Amino acid sequence: MAQILVVDDDELIRSLAAETLRQDGHIVTEAADGQEGLDQFRARRADLVLTDLVMPVKEGIEMIMELRREYPHTKIIAMSGVIHCQNYLQIAEKLGALRSLGKPFTRDGLLSAVDEALAV
Repeated sequence: MAQILVVDDDELIRSLAAETLRQDGHIVTEAADGQEGLDQFRARRADLVLTDLVMPVKEGIEMIMELRREYPHTKIIAMSGVIHCQNYLQIAEKLGALRSLGKPFTRDGLLSAVDEALAV
């Protein structure tokens, strides 16, 4: 069981990912944008951060860079559903995301990525 922070401005995707992770036995906190995610992480560190990349207020790429700077060992999975998401996901991995997920993703794909990231 891990403490996981799910950050996504799309409430439906955020809720579905969070519920899937809860059903798998994890403790999940949710945030609607990168700034809220950073604030929550700073208040209570998570074992893993699952973040969208394109969000209002503070984008996921910015959040990943700040997490890497302040908490270099943070485990991060980036996700994106934008048209050219592969470019964004590659950038996220170069900045320190352990894994990336294109949206839409399957339940099994999400759980597999989480298991792999937590095992690192």
